[in-house]
Amino acid sequence: MLDRRNFAIGAGALALTGGVARAQSSDEMFTLGAASAPLHLVEYASATCPHCAHFHETNWARLKSGYIDTGRVRYTLREMVTPPAPVAVAMFQVARCNGADTAEYYRRLGILFERQRAILSGGTMASVRDALFAIGAEWGLSNEQVWAAITDQSGAARIQRSISEASARGVASTPTFYLNDQHQTDPAFLTPEGMAAILDATG
Repeated sequence: MLDRRNFAIGAGALALTGGVARAQSSDEMFTLGAASAPLHLVEYASATCPHCAHFHETNWARLKSGYIDTGRVRYTLREMVTPPAPVAVAMFQVARCNGADTAEYYRRLGILFERQRAILSGGTMASVRDALFAIGAEWGLSNEQVWAAITDQSGAARIQRSISEASARGVASTPTFYLNDQHQTDPAFLTPEGMAAILDATG
């Protein structure tokens, strides 16, 4: 069985669209929360990583309501890919589909994490496509819009840039967290109580 925690590095991992990064761009990831927040939490996550899905299932509501919405934390998710890499790219692309803003991106990504197992359960790219079509329809997106997002080569190139940044920083698995540029290695951060204690102690 594939380990969907360790992310794949290199253009070959992004075989769905064949996009290859040629140059580093400005930060293309969505950041949620007040720019004046004293804490900046960066999560390196993959849409197909079950550990990332679990973190969002258990921790996200508390993180958002208690820290992001109150102006204490600014949060950025940096998009990574774990096997099956083409599906991770597709899911991130659908979260961005049709010009989604920051709030809508994170709303959609939360739903995709919740339905991760169902999306992957068919075991084929055709079943993934159909699952994403169905989810997109719930969001008012046409099949054509969803497919255009999935096959947009700029998505793979963007994620390759994110992977390159993560690799340079020493990130080797998902989820990985940096709080005010400090790598969070305490496993307690993966629990709501541990996360809250660390955030409270830091800022």
